[in-house]
Amino acid sequence: MIHLIKLCVGAERVEDLLEWQRLNYGAGPARHVTRMWPKREEELLDGGSLFWVFKGLTLARQRILALEEATGPDGISRCAIILDRDVVRTEALPRRPFQGWRYLTAEDAPADLRRGREREEPLPRELQAALSEIGLR
Repeated sequence: MIHLIKLCVGAERVEDLLEWQRLNYGAGPARHVTRMWPKREEELLDGGSLFWVFKGLTLARQRILALEEATGPDGISRCAIILDRDVVRTEALPRRPFQGWRYLTAEDAPADLRRGREREEPLPRELQAALSEIGLR
């Protein structure tokens, strides 16, 4: 199993992603369309997730359900990553900016927040990053 990691451009908080997906996809599965098709498709579909980075911190993930071909208005074929609507909050893990998506091994992926912690008021972003850098997530 392998995961993907992607910057959540235009969103500052997990709630922003939830609202955008609600407005665009209703109750159905969410989609993220990307230019490149992952070459490790079989590993991704074996329980992989898309981890979202918000303003330099990985804070959430969504399970990848499928990869589908999507043709844009320009006629170019792209990859639609079909995502479970359940957004799982993760421990904050700092991540430098990058373009597109990257593979993320299970060993390097941040852990899910323990049950009950997902509703806690989040710590300030700078404090989350500092705690994560010294190993206290």
